[in-house]
Amino acid sequence: MKRILLSILALASFTGIALADEGMWLPALISQRIGDMQAKGFKLSAEDVYSVNQASLKDAVVLFGGGCTGEIVSDEGLLLTNHHCGYGFIQRHSSVEHDYLKDGFWAMDRSQELPNRGLTVSFLQRMEEVTDQVLKGYDKSMTELQRDSVIRVNSGELVRAAMEEGKGLRASVEALYYGNQYFLFVYKIYRDVRLVGAPPSSIGKFGGDTDNWMWPRHTGDFSIFRIYADKDNEPADYSEDNVPYKPRRFFKISRKGVKEGDFTFVYGCPGSTKEYVMSEEVKYTAEVSDPQKIALRTKRLDIQKKYMNASQAVRIQYSSKNAGVSNAWKKWQGEEKGIKKMKTVAAKQAFERKFNKWAEGTEYEGLVDKLGALYAERNPYFRAQEYYSETVRAIEILSFASGVVSTLERDRSAAPNAESFFKDYYQPIDEETFVAMMEAFDSQMEDRFKPEYFKEKLAEYGSVKAWKDDLFKKTVFTDKAKVSALTSADLESLYEDPAYELYNAFMAWFYEDIRPVVDEANAKIRLANRDYMRGQMAFEPDKAFYPDANLTLRVAYGHVAGYHPADGMYYAPVSTLKGIIEKDNPEIFDYNIPQALRDIYAQGGHDDQAVCFLATNHTSGGNSGSPVINADGNLIGINFDRVWEGTMSDIAFDPEVCRNISLDIRYLLFVVDKIGHASYLFDEMDFAD
Repeated sequence: MKRILLSILALASFTGIALADEGMWLPALISQRIGDMQAKGFKLSAEDVYSVNQASLKDAVVLFGGGCTGEIVSDEGLLLTNHHCGYGFIQRHSSVEHDYLKDGFWAMDRSQELPNRGLTVSFLQRMEEVTDQVLKGYDKSMTELQRDSVIRVNSGELVRAAMEEGKGLRASVEALYYGNQYFLFVYKIYRDVRLVGAPPSSIGKFGGDTDNWMWPRHTGDFSIFRIYADKDNEPADYSEDNVPYKPRRFFKISRKGVKEGDFTFVYGCPGSTKEYVMSEEVKYTAEVSDPQKIALRTKRLDIQKKYMNASQAVRIQYSSKNAGVSNAWKKWQGEEKGIKKMKTVAAKQAFERKFNKWAEGTEYEGLVDKLGALYAERNPYFRAQEYYSETVRAIEILSFASGVVSTLERDRSAAPNAESFFKDYYQPIDEETFVAMMEAFDSQMEDRFKPEYFKEKLAEYGSVKAWKDDLFKKTVFTDKAKVSALTSADLESLYEDPAYELYNAFMAWFYEDIRPVVDEANAKIRLANRDYMRGQMAFEPDKAFYPDANLTLRVAYGHVAGYHPADGMYYAPVSTLKGIIEKDNPEIFDYNIPQALRDIYAQGGHDDQAVCFLATNHTSGGNSGSPVINADGNLIGINFDRVWEGTMSDIAFDPEVCRNISLDIRYLLFVVDKIGHASYLFDEMDFAD
């Protein structure tokens, strides 16, 4: 059976033809796609894209932090990524006295580069298929638990062996195609990454929430870091003795610009997609999950913005938090709209009817109905889980209380680190969030999904507001001095603190009443999806199946292209500095550009300065910061977003409107030179033209 399965996978990869520019392809298997890439204009070989024997483009790409991508652009470890990827680190260095978010930051020499505790970058050393090794010892007579045990043991051995190959290595075995195939990924992790430069937020976050996910876009979404290593070029903790990292490969930069039809190639780490799920999963996303999360986050964003607009200090404190809440909020709106516009649910239902007819008399007969029943069983509980995550867990003081108690329980000699929490905490925001979220939980959740503790407290206080007043008055966790003085001797009293008591009661309810049902249903769904994935491959043997994204390195290729968002409308694929000036508004924080930019434009000659461009590359979250490469393999841009009409591409790719948005590398160079006055950085870059 396994041999048949692998033959199906190979057939799907080698002979399939992808629709338009859809697809997130594994670099190790790029030789299977290189013919199509070259036919569309790419001039390099598969070995240039990915190689373990010689330096290749993969060696210039990193997983930045825990969820973005970055690229190396010099032989001295200079790294580019998005402004929003570096935002949290820029914010940590910011204060009212040194507001790097508002004013930008530029190190004028190496001594001024700022270290960032906890920031790492990961270079992929290699990826290899290990399905046979992972499933060694498994046979079909085993239960699913026994299969999982075999996989866990075999994967552990592969990971341990890989990590012993060198210094600073991390390895993981990832399931692809819902567990029909397994790959080993080996990374080298560098831990000394320093901030070199960032434009002011009025450039790096220009347009804010209003422009987020929209086109035309005029955001200079970049930040610059440098990787440091020990004297042997190996990973090391921060030290003044460390030296700039010497990469195996870095990108040359092209200043030719782009035009419609040009070949584009995104090399990055897309986060998560669900391209092969059945209709019930998509229906739940568009009709239940997205709408409820949008409504809840709208309440939170309104509260935050009210206070941020009134105080510079609060704006700095909550800039990163607000961006984190807003990003998914806006994306879900486009996703919901796109799914409905594409009629994705109906399209999947039509596919399922054809699949069911084909499946009659095979091992796949009845599989779609089985999956539908499993989703019906899971979804009410999954909705409660999502509501808990978006309400109770969004109240900062509750999560902080749990974290402090957990710290004291783990290490009874540890003192809570209150400084980092209170640096970015504003109690009035949290109090209003408490009321809004708990009232929403009360009004929107079925009675059977409300913890008894919650019902008792509402009965006791009569309203969420009265409950809030008493909790914030009595809890110790709003007092920085008191929290800093806590020791393990205080644990018994902390267990009765109203903030911890509330969080703990909800957590107990979640782990006892909700999560077991969700986990059990999801386990059954994963098993059925493994069969369904294999069935889809057998049903459509001529289709090119790429694995869903899972934050591992992928290749996506396409071309520069505008699009028609609606009847009678066309969006050109390139935005310019002229558009920034047209949007400029000193009365609105997100559109108040630096005076220096106004002055430069007023001098003339910059109307056609390119800022951003569109292409048809298939991207997702995690692709933020990914290098966008031309046909010659040179850097032309930095991917940072998708258009709003195409955010459903995590579930269904529509070639008519799915476009990724990238910063034109020429605008980055323009800002570094004209705004940052840091053109000395160009001396270490290699320009292709």
